[in-house]
Amino acid sequence: MLWAVKTFYVAGALLLLQSAWAFVDGLRFLSLVRKRHSGPQGSYTPFAAVVIPCKGMDAGFEANVERFLNQDYPDHQVVFVVATPEDLAYQKLHERLEARNASGANRSPQVLLVVAGISDVRGEKVNNLLHGIAAVNAAVQVLAFADIDASPRRDWLRSLVAPLADPPNTVSTGFRWYLPGQGFVSRLRAAWDTSIATMMGDHNHNFAWGGSMAIRADDFRRLKIAERYWASTVSDDYAVTRAVREAGGKIAFEPRCLVASREELSLRDFLHWSTRQIIITRVYAAHLWTLGIAAYFFYCGTVALGLAALVLPADAAYQRLAVAFTLLAILFLGAAKGYMRSVVTREVFAPETGRRTSCYWQLSPLVPWIMLVNFTVAGFTRRIKWRGTEYELVSPDRVRVTGRSAF
Repeated sequence: MLWAVKTFYVAGALLLLQSAWAFVDGLRFLSLVRKRHSGPQGSYTPFAAVVIPCKGMDAGFEANVERFLNQDYPDHQVVFVVATPEDLAYQKLHERLEARNASGANRSPQVLLVVAGISDVRGEKVNNLLHGIAAVNAAVQVLAFADIDASPRRDWLRSLVAPLADPPNTVSTGFRWYLPGQGFVSRLRAAWDTSIATMMGDHNHNFAWGGSMAIRADDFRRLKIAERYWASTVSDDYAVTRAVREAGGKIAFEPRCLVASREELSLRDFLHWSTRQIIITRVYAAHLWTLGIAAYFFYCGTVALGLAALVLPADAAYQRLAVAFTLLAILFLGAAKGYMRSVVTREVFAPETGRRTSCYWQLSPLVPWIMLVNFTVAGFTRRIKWRGTEYELVSPDRVRVTGRSAF
């Protein structure tokens, strides 16, 4: 057992330091969220357009449509985009907009419903975005992007646009925040996904998230995002992140623009979804995939070694105690950071959380193991299936559509 204990002492000490740093980073995230939510609303409100790609009827679809149509913002457009008129989302949106027009009620915001068609050279979502942008008013000063399966607050658009008043900020972004549902897998996904959300902060390492991001229209054109970065890609947000970084710009994270999502799903669907996120990361941000697989392999390997050291015969009782203490400290720090995510959930999404927020810290020990599976599988394939369409991600600038099925 001596070799296992000695090896664990070194690896465990390093992992303990890493866990302590992650805990401090969690405190910073919680502090930033509280600071921004207690501060004043932004006053920068140029003419903006919100482009929302849609496909199928997600949970809460109709409620989210209403949220986007009732933003506290003085002058803006909302552009819904679908691939084909046969899409259920098109039918529901068409009915809603027809009823809105017939009512003669307040016509702000201006609302458009665009049919983008099918593309064989880029992802369906990106194709929808490009056609939505082409339809916006020429006078629009800010382009905002959203996902229809996310539930924005009433001040979402105002808060998202506000950071763009500062010229160094090229892109303003929020992030999704999965709320725990009734089932175990829904809660597990909440713990898994918020571990990524808390990487965002008041620093220069943020990445854009396509379900809640905004950019000045002039910068969108200047960076040639449509022509260069979205011409043949599946990932709208990694492409924007790459464009901003290559131009030396800044991505500002706005905690007010964390948007709630919730969905019940099977374990198979969760693993398919989570692995797809990491496959996309591997292709469009390979350095993050490399760092990620190294970090999770180190974490899981160290914990496994510690458990083995506890099982093997011990030379002295203090060795078991030292190993056990280190493992418990690592797990405690991870759970403590998970607890901070539960605090964010209660404080930001209080009416929607119910009494299930304990999943963020209770399930935190499972997250690294699932991540290791996701990152490992992503190392062996570049194929994904996204809302009925199968893609091969050949490179960051090339994608091949390999099949389509009903969604």
